[in-house]
Amino acid sequence: MKNKIEILINKQNEALLGGGKARIESQHKKNKLTARERIELLFDKGSFEEIGMLVTHRTSDFGMEKQIYLGDGVITGYGTIHGRLIYVFSQDFTVFGGSLSETHAEKICKVMDMALRNGAPLIGLNDSGGARIQEGVRSLGGYADIFYRNVRCSGVIPQISAIMGPCAGGAVYSPAMTDFIMMVEHSSYMFVTGPNVVKTVTNEEVTSEALGGAHTHATKSGVTHLTAINDVDCIERLKLLLSYIPQNCEEKPKSIPYEFGTEKREALSEILPENSNQPYDIKDVIGQVIDSDSFFEIHEEYAQNIVIGFGRLAGKSIGIVANQPMILAGCLDVNASKKAARFVRFCDCFNIPLLVFEDVPGFLPGTDQEWNAIISNGAKLLYAFSEATVARITVITRKAYGGAYDVMNSKHIGADFNFAWPTAEIAVMGAKGASEIIFKKEIDEAANHSEKLREKELEYAEMFAHPYIAASRGFIDEVIKPEDTRIKLIKAFASLENKVDKLPSKKHGNIPL
Repeated sequence: MKNKIEILINKQNEALLGGGKARIESQHKKNKLTARERIELLFDKGSFEEIGMLVTHRTSDFGMEKQIYLGDGVITGYGTIHGRLIYVFSQDFTVFGGSLSETHAEKICKVMDMALRNGAPLIGLNDSGGARIQEGVRSLGGYADIFYRNVRCSGVIPQISAIMGPCAGGAVYSPAMTDFIMMVEHSSYMFVTGPNVVKTVTNEEVTSEALGGAHTHATKSGVTHLTAINDVDCIERLKLLLSYIPQNCEEKPKSIPYEFGTEKREALSEILPENSNQPYDIKDVIGQVIDSDSFFEIHEEYAQNIVIGFGRLAGKSIGIVANQPMILAGCLDVNASKKAARFVRFCDCFNIPLLVFEDVPGFLPGTDQEWNAIISNGAKLLYAFSEATVARITVITRKAYGGAYDVMNSKHIGADFNFAWPTAEIAVMGAKGASEIIFKKEIDEAANHSEKLREKELEYAEMFAHPYIAASRGFIDEVIKPEDTRIKLIKAFASLENKVDKLPSKKHGNIPL
């Protein structure tokens, strides 16, 4: 028995070394942690249980039978994070560059299946050179097996991808189908075709960082939802993200203890400028309404005319969608609509109530927007809100114009509560544009066109640029003082705690993709 135990210990020690000390040192020189070090940081101390430590590849082509590494380049298993069961796979770049083989894929698929059966979140720590070319189609088949499971898991368990090294070619499509992607600055990149192929085909010269680095995907493509400055920061942000979301689609997010105090927020009355055409930072409103320091923004650098993220209200997790008057006056455009729609659908999948702050003058006009399908892209956000069955509340702080009023979680598309501040302006369009249309003849015939236009603007604003017509029709449930917003929302969400709403029986809807 003693000899057999020694054999086991030797194999375990061999597996723990991955590709060997030299390659581990190389990983450290790049300011990257190893796959095992990442797992150690991620999970509660001593809680991680590895699955498939002794798995090896089955390839004999190209002399591969002489290169055997226990674990085959990926560490899989489960453990707890803040006491919650979580499944993980962590690709080991020290073994064949983390490349995906048939057995590598089988290990990932096994842990995905376990996460799905047991209703627990799945985290993928990606650091891979791509498909293991020595295995040909078997490696490609392994990717497809993973993609299939990504779709099966979607909306059932949270799936989070951390890109902590290269992720290229077909490998990018698994993270793309997960709920959140996080990238590490200056050490991770994602692209379908790399710089060399791009240069050959299009004659463009571009670096890996510029083509698919964290900053590029955070600002230009929107592929990544979050960025981190290094591996340690990435792990900590993963843990924080998990704290806002539940285990699966059957559960609600865990609340944290909260002691009620003075819930009035007088500062809210001072945020909006007197001139309704002047911008203000909607994040100041969000920060005053939700629990102190609880806002966790998603997609912070992408489509900044809309703000999305998680927060807590009286200790309970909520999802927040808010127009940002500081950028493009808060107009909805193609990217903002896609960004918000995806977030709304995630929150609805996982029973996270939605809070909307609305200050929107409409959809962004222009040929660029029309030619890039603002019609179908704007409809994505409309569809997402209309489909959502979680508790939904809207607060109109200022402008709610035109079709954008409908889209931003209006009463007409199923919102549970719609509040408005006295500063709210709910109308088809702004006073100037409306006056130019309605009073065109009078303005044209006037001796002083500009003076007449101003007169009619004031007349129109007095009639429509307020929340009281909408309130009289029941489209607004209550006009509230800004300082009372927080307590009103706490009470409203509490009343919706046991909300039950079901969609008509169907296979699935057909969102305008």
